[in-house]
Amino acid sequence: MISKLIDDFIKKRNWSKSLSRERLGIISGIFGIFCNILLCAGKFLVGALTNSVSITADAVNNLSDAGSSIVTIAGTKLANKPVDEEHPFGHGRIEYISALVVSFFIFIMSFELAKSSVEKIINPQNIQFSIWYVIVLTAAILVKLFMAYFNNILYKKTDNINLKAVMQDSLNDCLATGATIAALLISYFTEFKRADGIIGLVVAIIILIAGVNIVKDISGRLLGQPPSETLVKSIEDIITSHEEIIGVHDLIVHDYGPGRIIASAHAEVPSTADIVEIHDVIDNIEKEISKKLKIVICIHMDPIVVNDEEVDYYKSLTQKIISEMNEQYSFHDFKMVKGPTHTNLIFDLVVPYEKNRTSAQILHGLRNRFSEENEAINLVVTIEHSYV
Repeated sequence: MISKLIDDFIKKRNWSKSLSRERLGIISGIFGIFCNILLCAGKFLVGALTNSVSITADAVNNLSDAGSSIVTIAGTKLANKPVDEEHPFGHGRIEYISALVVSFFIFIMSFELAKSSVEKIINPQNIQFSIWYVIVLTAAILVKLFMAYFNNILYKKTDNINLKAVMQDSLNDCLATGATIAALLISYFTEFKRADGIIGLVVAIIILIAGVNIVKDISGRLLGQPPSETLVKSIEDIITSHEEIIGVHDLIVHDYGPGRIIASAHAEVPSTADIVEIHDVIDNIEKEISKKLKIVICIHMDPIVVNDEEVDYYKSLTQKIISEMNEQYSFHDFKMVKGPTHTNLIFDLVVPYEKNRTSAQILHGLRNRFSEENEAINLVVTIEHSYV
């Protein structure tokens, strides 16, 4: 229902995709600021009346969440700035940096809550109980659940990592507030005064873990993580859907922020094909990928020999031996050069990252296996890792 209302809201204003992404990020930020300030005020009041460090810390957490919403707005606005002389690939990665700032707030909150909780464990204090306090905190959980649900919808529509961070933070707040209610009930029914501090410490650890997970997610995007399997398959399917293309390899995808992806690939074509015709085909493929996937791609032509019985035999032999060694191995750019005393098989071998075997060990095993088939075979192999 909410998803449909958002779609109708965008349609009525006739926003472009990039503008919709920016405006939805701002809407999320404003909504988050309003809800968190409201929750902060309510929890501060309840915390002061109950003398509960858990509730007071939870109120501070809501205040930091409001700050996170401000960062989300700023990050979304700056990330949508157009390209300029100093940033030819745009400013999209600012979105990742702003998400790191959000995680920094989470770390501060975790530290402060842990510190207060340890003090409460060492010097426990009485906590006043009232059913109204439980009702207020339960209402806070419901508000945070709605915020998580709302931001999850916006995240799916925009792929804005800040909204994902805010959504996860809201879910963590639900858990933290639930723990606070548990502390109130335990302290009241068992008179175990240290329950407040112990549960507060557990909540601090949970918040810390959430912050670490956000940092891991953002760091992967900043450092350059592999593209999704879906995106890789979409690119390869478009390239190989043209009958002139035999295969594709060496696909590299660079992410400069949402909607700013640049890629390159090598397309295998028959060595006997007309170079002008193939060039035209590849131009059309690049335009098709740009139109369908919004990716700027540069495709390199790799001519390979086809319909040669001897080359096909050695290529099949290479495929058989490599598959026996490891089914995850693959090869490309296969060439055969026959001499009077030996035959050179030249190709690139793509292997996964391995801890137990070095490239030299892999190559040694490969040469031994080919020697068993034919001692006249000489391998000229370049071992590489895939970028996808």
